[in-house]
Amino acid sequence: MRVDVRPPICGFSSDSADLGARNHGAAKRLLLKMTLASCLLLMNGTVGARTADDSTFGSTFAADDVALDTNPQSGFWKAASSVYADVDDHGKAIPEFRTRISSRWTNKYLYLLFECPYKALYLKPAPNVTAETYGLWDWDVAELFIGSNFHNIRRYKEFEVSPQREWIDLDVNLDLPDHTVGWSWNSGFQVDARIDAGTKIWYGAMRIPFAALDQRHPVAGNTFRVNLFRSQGPPEHRQSIAWKPPMADTFHVPERFGLLTLVEAK
Repeated sequence: MRVDVRPPICGFSSDSADLGARNHGAAKRLLLKMTLASCLLLMNGTVGARTADDSTFGSTFAADDVALDTNPQSGFWKAASSVYADVDDHGKAIPEFRTRISSRWTNKYLYLLFECPYKALYLKPAPNVTAETYGLWDWDVAELFIGSNFHNIRRYKEFEVSPQREWIDLDVNLDLPDHTVGWSWNSGFQVDARIDAGTKIWYGAMRIPFAALDQRHPVAGNTFRVNLFRSQGPPEHRQSIAWKPPMADTFHVPERFGLLTLVEAK
């Protein structure tokens, strides 16, 4: 805000005129202070609200479970809440890969849909969609990291889906020398995916049993620690895409996770 400060106007000899000028100046200064204070309060409120919104992902309740659906215009997904992953792993904006992630929840499952713009897909030859694919993170993939343990944030689950409907789920423990030893864990989650070559967007959906995530029964207000990622393109043009940037060369920085909260239907 620009403040126009001008020198006082002199030349009046009347005491009443001097008093009036002083009172008028004091009133103007008071008004200016009040205006500045109001602006600062509004700005702080806006920043605080934006920070809270940017760090929290609301998953919207659905009364009934559905078959996995990769159409963002379907009734199920149109009623979902969404966030966007649109920065690299060090926080630089990458709008060309802006990825929308939508979520809903039921009494049994957590659902997610990734809408993934791409330039060139890097796909594993001879995909296997009947068993999990170890090392899927080396190819084009969308990922959810999610934990319900707020006391030990280094324990959480990892879920991945590829454009070819490959998948892997991991029980991550960063206190172990190799956190990928949990890849043999089986959550029972399901995936679906499709590639729209015309628009150069691929879609990946997940349906994850709450029993694999949390000991609590799912109810509105339950909160999880989460982050959302993508890996895009061949090794020579590899691009990492994040919701909350880990500010490191690995996605596994739980201190940088945001929150996912189960919310009532809109």
